[in-house]
Amino acid sequence: MLYLWQNRNAENAVPLGKGPRAGGRRPVLGELSNFPSKGAPFKKATSFKAPTRKANKPASEQQDKQPALQSKHLPALPTVPPVVPAPTIESMNEDELCQAFSNTLLAIEDIDEGDADVPQLCSEYVKDIYVYLRHLEAQQSIRPRYMQGYEINERMRALLVDWLIQVHSRFHLLQETLYMTVALLDRFLQVQPVSQRKLQLVGVTAMLIASKYEEMYTPEVGDFCYITDNAFTKAQIREMETLMLRDLNFQLGRPLPLHFLRRASKAGNSVTQQYYCYYDEDHLRPVMQQMAKNVIIVNEGLTKNLAVKNKYASSRLMKISLLPQLKSTLIKDMAAPLLSNS
Repeated sequence: MLYLWQNRNAENAVPLGKGPRAGGRRPVLGELSNFPSKGAPFKKATSFKAPTRKANKPASEQQDKQPALQSKHLPALPTVPPVVPAPTIESMNEDELCQAFSNTLLAIEDIDEGDADVPQLCSEYVKDIYVYLRHLEAQQSIRPRYMQGYEINERMRALLVDWLIQVHSRFHLLQETLYMTVALLDRFLQVQPVSQRKLQLVGVTAMLIASKYEEMYTPEVGDFCYITDNAFTKAQIREMETLMLRDLNFQLGRPLPLHFLRRASKAGNSVTQQYYCYYDEDHLRPVMQQMAKNVIIVNEGLTKNLAVKNKYASSRLMKISLLPQLKSTLIKDMAAPLLSNS
């Protein structure tokens, strides 16, 4: 047994100087094993040599050997002017801010300056209110000549409005109620044509709705039935009221001429009126000519619709429809272009 073990060791023994040589450097992605490749040449071991530091050359020699790109002339960059920051709100003092948002920059009198102590006049944002009213007026405008093709015409409407003015005086209602009645009448008729038989029903229903909107104590439905000599029943008036509110989409807050009249009368002179009312002479002249024409027609008895003249002939309204200025040559000259065409 001992003999066999010695012989096995003798077979596995490697003679000195005949062992496997260390191969050269393996090629990239070569065989990954601990055995050297066959036929690889044996390199002698080289002794390690420490690197020596070269002496630094003078700076003048280094500058001479700089790359040629540095010697070329590069294009000059454009000069940008320095940016001056705009003054912000934080950088502006209080006087500059007040001047920037003040009306003193314009040579227009501030007609709301003396109303600061009256909270009902809303002097702080009354200008914004009237800007909104102008937008609302354009949004709920009434088309000109909207009765074309209708069974009713302008003459029938004039008779109805003249009668509604008498009813308004009979019930002692507010001025806003009358203006709103006419506005509701026109807005409804332009979207809902009615027959001549129901025109008066539309008129009293419009006044009923306007009374509920403006008045503190509104007339009852039975009062409007009585004023029409019971031509319509309460049920018919209520049914027409429902129809009008639905067709108008319950939008009853249309600005009235009376609202703008109060604003214009407060402005005073023409320059201030033009600034606050946004209308110049070119806008006002056609309206003034039409009003002068109506005054001439009433004064000369060319119409039977005299409810407005009789209403303003009372002493309670200072008899303004009887003023001699309404018969002056100025009114006649202003109405002459329209009267000649009619």
